[in-house]
Amino acid sequence: MKLAIGLLTLTIGLLFSPMALAAAPEIDLTRSGIGYIALGIFIVAYMLVMGEEKLHMRKSKPVLVAAGIIWILIGAVYTQQGMQDAAETAFRHTLLEFAELMLFLLVAMTYINALEERRLFDALRAWMIRKGFSYRSLFWITGVLSFLISPIADNLTTALLMCAVVMKVAEGDKRFIAICCVNIVVAANAGGAFSPFGDITTLMVWQAGMVSAQEFLVLLVPSAVNFLVPTIIMSFFIENRKPSAQNEDVELKRGAFRIMTLFLLTIATAVACHTLLHLPPVLGMMMGLGYLQFFGYFLRMTLPGSLARKRAMAERAGDQERLKRLGSVVPFDVFSRVARAEWDTLLFFYGVVMCVGGLGFLGYLALMSDFLFNQWNPTYANIVLGMASAVIDNIPVMFAVLTMQPEMSHGHWLLITLTAGTGGSLLSVGSAAGVALMGQARGYYTFMSHLKWAPVIFLGYVASILVHLWLNSASFEVFGHV
Repeated sequence: MKLAIGLLTLTIGLLFSPMALAAAPEIDLTRSGIGYIALGIFIVAYMLVMGEEKLHMRKSKPVLVAAGIIWILIGAVYTQQGMQDAAETAFRHTLLEFAELMLFLLVAMTYINALEERRLFDALRAWMIRKGFSYRSLFWITGVLSFLISPIADNLTTALLMCAVVMKVAEGDKRFIAICCVNIVVAANAGGAFSPFGDITTLMVWQAGMVSAQEFLVLLVPSAVNFLVPTIIMSFFIENRKPSAQNEDVELKRGAFRIMTLFLLTIATAVACHTLLHLPPVLGMMMGLGYLQFFGYFLRMTLPGSLARKRAMAERAGDQERLKRLGSVVPFDVFSRVARAEWDTLLFFYGVVMCVGGLGFLGYLALMSDFLFNQWNPTYANIVLGMASAVIDNIPVMFAVLTMQPEMSHGHWLLITLTAGTGGSLLSVGSAAGVALMGQARGYYTFMSHLKWAPVIFLGYVASILVHLWLNSASFEVFGHV
């Protein structure tokens, strides 16, 4: 807890983005009683967030309350000074930036839920089971797939998918499931670091304009090193035997591959809006939600004819099981997919953004920015911040950095993107993927089972930084810091 408090206090100053620049403080309250109270409230809220596993309390609750209290305190001070318009403008600006990110994430989650409902992920799991892979092969396949899928589907969704595969194939094998989950978390976080869609932090950096969509690919090799170093070492501890698992036959629902195509088209639209037209990416994502709604309308209108054809085929084949399944088919509903979005994560994100935005408006981000990036070397600061994200979570870390917008070379912006994205792999509670798997694989994957492999994960973390500093050294020369 002492380490957590120390790292939290150190990190508060670095995590937002150019988003909160309009929220520059007009009154320095960093040494006032109001400032200390607001800082204390945020620290207490985050202690409750980090204790989510033990308290069984959703992480959004404490930060939502903390955000409200912090801004109420700010409003009270500024109203007394006759400057209420300044506080209102700052709050609205921060809220607008959150709204853009939330709508972007909401569309992505809706597509992923739609693909899950169409049983695309179930089909992938069934295919892997039918192939009868050995434990070592399964370890590598789930790791590589996590690394390759997370840049598109995000690290959280990818980790949950691959964990479901492992739990199904190696049911009951506690040791193998635990080490596989560790590998999946590392791979999903590493894969998400070289894509604007792979993690909330990379999305924030991209939307802030610090790194363009194609420039994320510069982090591909360092991210691969971050994944491969611990995976190679851990693979030597995997028994090379085959699990006993039952085959299952999964039939894809109508339109599964067409929804995947629409998802890719949606991402392309968002990238085009941001890169070619210099408009917010959320415009393209919301347009993509329209694609899905039109396709959902098509599926509903053509459902009766499709069912009639399938029933006729099943009756001719005498397939009673399929006839039973066809009798329970319900029309595709886009809004039911929206309702299944991870709302706790979205509300947690709101709470964090508003809390850090409030602390920035009080003056704490400017204070920490000066300490970390002017009195410290930016390289060391970004490396430490990445490690701090394992305790604090990478969302508030990145949001603080972006809000402070320190003067850094392009290479350093890429470095903080890499370290914030992969530093959370050091602990099971350091990333959304790790926290989610502790719930999904409860009793198999735990804090201690992950901590056991922290030294080899740290080797991958250090190696990826060194590779980035070596391969992309030219990008660090702008301000002379290396």
